[in-house]
Amino acid sequence: MSNPRTRFYASIQCDVCLLCFWVLQIFYPHSIQLNPDHFPGQDPNDCPRDISKENAKQTGCLNADSPDAFGHYREAEFTQVKHHWLWKLSYVFDKLEYTKKAADLAVLLLEEDYYLAPDALHMLKLMRQQKSSLCPQCSIVSVGSYETSDYATRSSVVSTNNWISDKHNMGMSIDREAWSQLKACAETFCKFDDYNWDWSLQFSGMTCWKAPIQVLYARTSRVFHIGQCGIHHKGTCDPSKIVEDVNQQLAGAKLFPSEISLESVGGVKMVPKPNGGWGDPRDHKLCMSFIQ
Repeated sequence: MSNPRTRFYASIQCDVCLLCFWVLQIFYPHSIQLNPDHFPGQDPNDCPRDISKENAKQTGCLNADSPDAFGHYREAEFTQVKHHWLWKLSYVFDKLEYTKKAADLAVLLLEEDYYLAPDALHMLKLMRQQKSSLCPQCSIVSVGSYETSDYATRSSVVSTNNWISDKHNMGMSIDREAWSQLKACAETFCKFDDYNWDWSLQFSGMTCWKAPIQVLYARTSRVFHIGQCGIHHKGTCDPSKIVEDVNQQLAGAKLFPSEISLESVGGVKMVPKPNGGWGDPRDHKLCMSFIQ
């Protein structure tokens, strides 16, 4: 019987590209779908989000002693985000038979509502190949960027900066060296009162890593967020319009550069404040268990 968390799929037949991929799907075993009425899902005896700590203690709900910094209690649909992010990295780097012994492994993190430029993997390969000369201290390489830039003239330009959550969290690539540093600071990551993995990563990078996390990133993004129905969005969504805009933006782009150049070096430093949602010791314990 196959491992319930993994399953092989045949190569994907691509109609619009020349490359096809083998896919190994992994299954997160602690999802709220598999645990709908007990931790890490939402236990019926968990405290309601907005109940006061005093009232929570009177009712005897399970996590009465553990509101977050803002006085709110955990919501499983949000805490799952940070758990899942760390688990998948741990599983790929340290547990998956096909990757755990690959010393030169680098993982590109993509989400289901990302749209990639045709040369995204080409650009990532160039940046990784030249990281040692352009930014040897960079722990993360990102082919995504929220900056607006001219694709016709700047498609080969890269920059460096301290890694900032809301600037460099899209299309980021982590190698084994960065993963080792993240593991060494797992307690800082797992106990930071924020259900967002990216703000938790920034906090641990600024306060625990040997040096603040630095990133080598493409000034013209090769990854685009087209989803309008993510965890932070409410209302209608129509990604087709965004795809149309992206394709127009890429129409005149000079993609697949043969070389890349470093234009500027930034140095923004910011230790983030917690956004909350992560005050429950059960979440801290589960998070840490992925590293052990």
